[in-house]
Amino acid sequence: MAKAMARHILVKTEAEAAALKKRIAAGEAFDVLARKYSTCPSGKKGGDLGEVRPGQMVRSIDQVIFKKELRTVHGPIKSQFGYHLVQVFYRD
Repeated sequence: MAKAMARHILVKTEAEAAALKKRIAAGEAFDVLARKYSTCPSGKKGGDLGEVRPGQMVRSIDQVIFKKELRTVHGPIKSQFGYHLVQVFYRD
């Protein structure tokens, strides 16, 4: 079964997610921003989701983790929880 290693930042608004994405693009550390701003419990671990398998995450995030380019910050991606920035390290 497929698996991937990813991290994410979850915030309430699209504007917040877009602003954080710009800060990451400007060189700020994803994990530091995740610890400070993410509303997901994974934020305490720098946004680290660990290894995930298809179907473990909501569909919109699953699509990014298993189909989009690696090592790129994707988003903002809307889900019922808010807006996400997602970065995938590897997938098997």
